[in-house]
Amino acid sequence: MEQLINDFSPGLFFMQILIFVLILFLLIKFAWRPILESLKIREESIQDALNSAEKAKEEMATLQADNKKLLDEARKERDQILNDARGIANSIKEEAKEDATKQAEKMIEDAKKAINTEKQAALTEVKTKVAELSLQITEKVLRKELKDSKAQKALIEDFIKDVNLS
Repeated sequence: MEQLINDFSPGLFFMQILIFVLILFLLIKFAWRPILESLKIREESIQDALNSAEKAKEEMATLQADNKKLLDEARKERDQILNDARGIANSIKEEAKEDATKQAEKMIEDAKKAINTEKQAALTEVKTKVAELSLQITEKVLRKELKDSKAQKALIEDFIKDVNLS
C-alpha cells in the first residue's frame, strides 16, 4: 500500500476521475435508458407470460371441469339408453312369450278339434259298418229262417201286430 501512496499522481487521479465521470455520463445518456427499457420490456414480457400461464391454467381447469361434466352426462345418457334397451328387450321377450303361448294354445285347440272331428268321423264310420254288418247278418239269418212259406207268414203276422200296437 505504501507503494501506491508513493506512486500517487494527482494529475493522473484527476484524469481518471474525469474519464470515469465522462463514461458515466455517456452511459447514463445513451446506454442507461435503453438498458432500463429493455429490462422493463423483459419484466413486462415475463409478467405477460405468467398471466398467460395463469389464464391457461384457469382455462385448463375449466376445460377439465367441462370434460368431466360431459363425461358424466355421456355416462348418464349411456346408462339411460341401456336401461331403455333392456326394457324394450324385456317387453319384446314378454310379447314373444305371450304370442308363443297363444299360438301353442291355438295349436292345441285346433288339434283337439281335429281329433274330435276324426273321432266323430271314425265313430260314424264304425256305426255305418256295424249297421251294414248287422243288415248283412240279419239278411242271412232271415233268408235261412224264411226258406219255407209258413215261417214267412208267421213273421209277417208278427210285423203286422207290432205295427198295429205302435
